[in-house]
Amino acid sequence: MKVLIVESQPELGRLWQNHMQRQGMEVRLVTDQAGAATALHAQAFDIIVLDLVISRGSAFAIADLASYRHPETRIVFVTNTSFFSDGSIFNLSANACAFLQSDTPPEDLTAMVQHYGGGLTAPRAHAVLENPVAG
Repeated sequence: MKVLIVESQPELGRLWQNHMQRQGMEVRLVTDQAGAATALHAQAFDIIVLDLVISRGSAFAIADLASYRHPETRIVFVTNTSFFSDGSIFNLSANACAFLQSDTPPEDLTAMVQHYGGGLTAPRAHAVLENPVAG
């Protein structure tokens, strides 16, 4: 699974990146809108972890570009503020699939990324046919 993380705080972004890489994901970390735009022009990602309040640029511009260039790419928005805590983010970004606080444990964020990015598949159902009557 290909993941793009857009996080202004490099330490936090690296924490997420390292955890996701340990789970077998291919992760690219950028810290601003320009880096995100470059990444989105270079390749498609299954999912983007996008800080709503980046220091250089606009998260919504990144979300719009992702939606235009790669409509199938989903976005997990993260923030350390109470903005959009009412769920209105889902009305503003067509690709939004989750909204989490920045201090969400990395293992929980990774699980969300796996789920929404298509990295988890349901186990196959196996039919077991039994013949209770010996014959």
